[in-house]
Amino acid sequence: MPDDRARSGRLRPGENEPTINGDQPRRRDYAGPMSSVSLSKGGNVSLSKAAPNLTAVTVGLGWQVRQTTGADYDLDASAIVVDDRGAVLSDEYFVFFNNLVSPDGAVKHLGDNLVGGGGGDDEQLTIELGALDQRAVKVVFAVSIYEAEQRRQTFGQVRDAFIRVADSTTGIEIARYDLTEDASTETAMIFGELYRYGAEWKFRAVGQGYASGLRGIAVDFGVHVT
Repeated sequence: MPDDRARSGRLRPGENEPTINGDQPRRRDYAGPMSSVSLSKGGNVSLSKAAPNLTAVTVGLGWQVRQTTGADYDLDASAIVVDDRGAVLSDEYFVFFNNLVSPDGAVKHLGDNLVGGGGGDDEQLTIELGALDQRAVKVVFAVSIYEAEQRRQTFGQVRDAFIRVADSTTGIEIARYDLTEDASTETAMIFGELYRYGAEWKFRAVGQGYASGLRGIAVDFGVHVT
């Protein structure tokens, strides 16, 4: 079950689209050859067009705690690799703190940050685009609060949450989504998704909350949980 873990170890467990936000993109300043696209909820951007030589991406997720219940906050990033039916390829393609690498080796979780809130990326995942299983059409990125119910914690107590996508080779940020939703009852959220669109790879800002935690997200994509 995704919400159960031992802290002492890691276990292996066609349509046409608008381009960016449906209007002119807002760009963030970046000291480099290109500017990062700042997305709003539902907006998307072609990573392949923004970075034509892109072979791998680093997805960084971050957050700050707005208020505390007295208990420590532990937010966890995860990725689910899904097929054209919207279902996980297999349970092993649910990459999270207890399963750090997908079977094809394309999706890697760089480790669980038990504290978070450091101002930059709190957790990162890397995706080797050419190594992804040919059945994969999308990689969904989520963040959940560990033991949220027991600790009486929700995303309403979290601020400055974001997801960003960078070229793994150059380190240059391509796109970013700063979440602004009031998620007073949600204990997990899908921040964004990386997906194939013809010959392109695109990224969409999602911002969908779940009151049922990481388990709810996993079940929605067909992951078998106990």
